[in-house]
Amino acid sequence: MPSSVDLARPRQRRALAPAASDGADERRAGLRRMRFLATALLVLMLVIFIATSAAERRWPWLAYLRAFAEAGMIGACADWFAVVALFRHPLGLPIPHTAIVPHSKERIGIAIGRFMANNFLSPRVLADRIRDVDFSGWVARWILRGGNARNVAQRATLSLQQGLRALPRDDFNAFMSDAVRRGVEAVPAAPLASRLLSLIWAQGEMQTVVEHILDRASEALAKNRETIKSKVSKQTSRLIPKWIDGMLADRIISGLTRILDEMREPSHPWRVELATTVARLIDELATDPAMAARGEEIKAKLLSTPQITGQIDALWITIEDRLDDRATQVRLTDLIEQLLITIGERLLNDERVGSGVNRWLRVAVLRTVAPRRAEIAEFIRNVVENWDVETLTERIELTVGRDLQYIRINGTLVGGLVGLIIFAVTQLF
Repeated sequence: MPSSVDLARPRQRRALAPAASDGADERRAGLRRMRFLATALLVLMLVIFIATSAAERRWPWLAYLRAFAEAGMIGACADWFAVVALFRHPLGLPIPHTAIVPHSKERIGIAIGRFMANNFLSPRVLADRIRDVDFSGWVARWILRGGNARNVAQRATLSLQQGLRALPRDDFNAFMSDAVRRGVEAVPAAPLASRLLSLIWAQGEMQTVVEHILDRASEALAKNRETIKSKVSKQTSRLIPKWIDGMLADRIISGLTRILDEMREPSHPWRVELATTVARLIDELATDPAMAARGEEIKAKLLSTPQITGQIDALWITIEDRLDDRATQVRLTDLIEQLLITIGERLLNDERVGSGVNRWLRVAVLRTVAPRRAEIAEFIRNVVENWDVETLTERIELTVGRDLQYIRINGTLVGGLVGLIIFAVTQLF
């Protein structure tokens, strides 16, 4: 497997020139203007020197101006040579210790890599830099800005669809089905049933079911009154009059109806007994080894049933087929978008969650970046070494070239002032 250093090496050296950064044309134009200004100042010094040399006999005081121009030309030429020697050979002459940047590309790469590793990627520096960085806030604001959440959701849906299509369908379905079965087998059935039953009972869902059953039972008694009378008549003796059968059936129906109405009261003994039974069942499912063994037995029988295994195997095929449906894609995108918005709002509004995420990300950055700073430095060195020399020189010159032209201008003016001072002191003594 190629290392991170190998990945930095291109197939051809010319292909890995640094990419032109934004504003390169503007910087290039600015550099040309500064070069012209510095060169124009040198030409001005030359013109002043020639003019003062010709008129010095008529106006002796021009000797001071001539000394200033002469020293300015010397300073300008010296600084021009120094600036040009950084990037190329002056006038194309192979003078020793010139074209420093092209000849020092390897050392520049090593220096940049070492500088980054020691000054930016050390654990202490990283900890200081990222301590106050609000990662979660930045992510939350980015998610909630404009249509970012929608764009991410659409890309996630598309990536999921393409990823599932790229996988071998049969092998993937077999793997996921096996994973689901293993996951179900790993979860103890009885404790899970205990927690679910406890949750349902605590939320009152089972009480609602009981009330619903009582309502349906009352409705069934009312709707089937004649049927019950017919059944009672068939079970009694033929000698008993029909009106007695009807009265007996009415009493049975009335008694059952009254019992059902009484069971609606929370304090009814049957309701109390039901609550006690459910509480005991929840406790036994959670603690009784026999119940746990029985739960595992039932779970094993269900998982071995062909209908259940067939449903698990068909689940992933159904999911993959559904992802091809446009309506399903829209619903999935909407779901992911809403999830992202909810996460963003939670990160932004819940200080506890945001602080926790920030701490986790800081630790992750420290544990990921700091131990690999030597590898990162080596990666930077190899990238710089494989840059095209002319492009590297141009990029560096565009970055610092304007400041170097100011050095030429300052050298011209400072050199002129120093020359004037020396000439004045010489004339004085």
